[in-house]
Amino acid sequence: MTEELTYALAKCCSPQVGCRVIGYFKEDGAIAVHLSGCASLKHLRQERLLSVTWQEIQAAASTSEPDEADSVFGTLDEIDYLILKHHQKFGIDYSIAVSEALGIALEETYKQHRKLKAIGGLKRVEKRIIQYRKNIVKGKWMKHRNHTYYELTPRGEKWIDMFERNGLTDDACKRDSGVFRRNLYDRG
Repeated sequence: MTEELTYALAKCCSPQVGCRVIGYFKEDGAIAVHLSGCASLKHLRQERLLSVTWQEIQAAASTSEPDEADSVFGTLDEIDYLILKHHQKFGIDYSIAVSEALGIALEETYKQHRKLKAIGGLKRVEKRIIQYRKNIVKGKWMKHRNHTYYELTPRGEKWIDMFERNGLTDDACKRDSGVFRRNLYDRG
C-alpha cells in the first residue's frame, strides 16, 4: 500500500499556483509548501527541504479529495471563498475582525462562519492562548476572549485550491462594490 503525500500551503508566505516553491517535510509527515524565497526557510532544518512542483501538489490534492467535497464545494459562494482565504492568510480569527477586514456585514459573517464550520471548512478554536493575527502586533500573545475563534481546516484549504484552480476567484477578489469594499490581496 502506498501512502499518499499531504501538502499544505505555508501561511507565512501563502504560495500561489505558478510561483516557485519548495517543500519542507514536517515531523507529522505532511509537506509544507513555501515560496522558494520565503524568509522562514532559513529557520528550518535544511535536510528536510525538498523539491516540489505544482503538478505533484495538485495531483495529490485531487486524489485525496473525498467524493463529497465536490458536492459540498458546489454550495460555496464568493463570500465563503473570501472568508476561507482570510483564514488562510491570517490564521485564527473571529467574526467581528473578519467582518471588518473584508467589509462584509457582521450578521452575514456570523452566518458564513457557522456554515463553513458545519460543513468542515473551518473549525472552532478551543479556549487557549493564541497569537495575535499576523501583522497586528508581531510576537504578541493574547488570551482567548469571549469571541468564537475559527481556523482553516485541511478541507477548507482544498476548497481554496479548488476555487483558484477553477478560476473562480477573480470576481471575488476584484469586485469593488456592494459588500466587498476591500481586496483581500491588497492587505499586508
